Amino acid sequence: MSAFLGLSPFTWCVLAILGFSFFGLPIGLSMLGASVFYLLISGQDVGIAAEQILNGLTNSYTLLAIPLFILASELMNLGSLSDKLLSWCNALVGRFRGGMGHVNVVSSLIFSGMSGSAVADVVGVGKLTMDMMTKDGRYTKAYAGAITAATAVIGPIIPPSIPLVLYALISDTSIGYLFAAGVVPGLVMTVVMMGLNAYLAHKRNFPVEPAIPMREFLPLTVKAMPALMMPVVLLGGIYSGIMTPTEAAAVAALYTLVISVVLYRSVTPSGMYNSLLNSGRQMTTIGLLIAGAMVFNYVVAKEEIPKDVQTWLAGFQLSKDGFLLLVNITLLILGCLLEGGTILLVIVPIFIPAAQALGIDMVHFGLVVTINLMIGLITPPYGLLLFIVASMSKQPLGPLIKETLPWVFVLVAALMVMTYVPETVLWLPKLLGYKG
Repeated sequence: MSAFLGLSPFTWCVLAILGFSFFGLPIGLSMLGASVFYLLISGQDVGIAAEQILNGLTNSYTLLAIPLFILASELMNLGSLSDKLLSWCNALVGRFRGGMGHVNVVSSLIFSGMSGSAVADVVGVGKLTMDMMTKDGRYTKAYAGAITAATAVIGPIIPPSIPLVLYALISDTSIGYLFAAGVVPGLVMTVVMMGLNAYLAHKRNFPVEPAIPMREFLPLTVKAMPALMMPVVLLGGIYSGIMTPTEAAAVAALYTLVISVVLYRSVTPSGMYNSLLNSGRQMTTIGLLIAGAMVFNYVVAKEEIPKDVQTWLAGFQLSKDGFLLLVNITLLILGCLLEGGTILLVIVPIFIPAAQALGIDMVHFGLVVTINLMIGLITPPYGLLLFIVASMSKQPLGPLIKETLPWVFVLVAALMVMTYVPETVLWLPKLLGYKG
């Protein structure tokens, strides 16, 4: 049936996704069901759906990194690593005006070097930092929630990063070089957010925290050192060639378990069970999304949608800069409406052939895409981190969104720098041997 009721099979596929989603079906199942429907009405073997999923999952060693990074972040929340890191960050930057805001930013930076997930970052240290900021009314709940949501955006930029693993899957790009490319952008985002916090702290006369004596800083550093060393172990293993990124994910999970059980002695059997259970639930959600995207991407390829998009874009005769601006605007708008994983697995593959045709570096493009998607986590009306923080802080969305807008602005400004000054992204990978 080349046309069913006057509509093409692909049109029916898209309508089916929208229909299933409207009735509350998860987006992964929606894509999977709609793709099977496409195969039926286009006269193809529905077994192709299973073939695409099995081939995609069994041939991708890279995907094993995702459940392992999720487990590592769950174990970090289970242990007392978060407490040790926060105490150290407070001793380091808490003495300045708006110091607890700086602690929020720096703790997110360090925690991002272990979790690879914005949600894990916000759940791991977010509740603790918000409680510290709002104690005795020193900061409003809306400001504490806004900065907590915004700083969590750093999580998937600084390696390790689950979104970058997924991008490597769809673009056939080196995970190691993608991880290296995230370091400088993550630091740039940290600097601009600390700058905004400092500006707002002076403008609103936020309190200055009591300075922790330097004689206490060394003991706090010693206590936090096992947690601080995890990114060093992780990235050192990858870039020295000792471990692949997937093996590094396994080492991260094991390392976190060992220091939580042996050193900090903060793991109970019930806590360990819950961590494994939560990790399984999160991976099930991600795995379902990946499976649905694999089958839907077959439909997209079969309909030659990327080729059509490339031809359409060629009609505008866009330069590299013009194309990147179009991608940024598109992804920022979609980020307000869709979940980041869906955009990454469904929309981004359509842009990749056009980016390659224009000679855009795939590592650079991957970081630009990922930063866009992370900003989408804090943009209304459907920013996932906004809902999580609102729930954690018992704060209405309205004031939270208002306080978040300045953070969105500075992050978009940082995104523009990373987009149009590629060396901010590619400098470290090239230093490590990336040829482009």
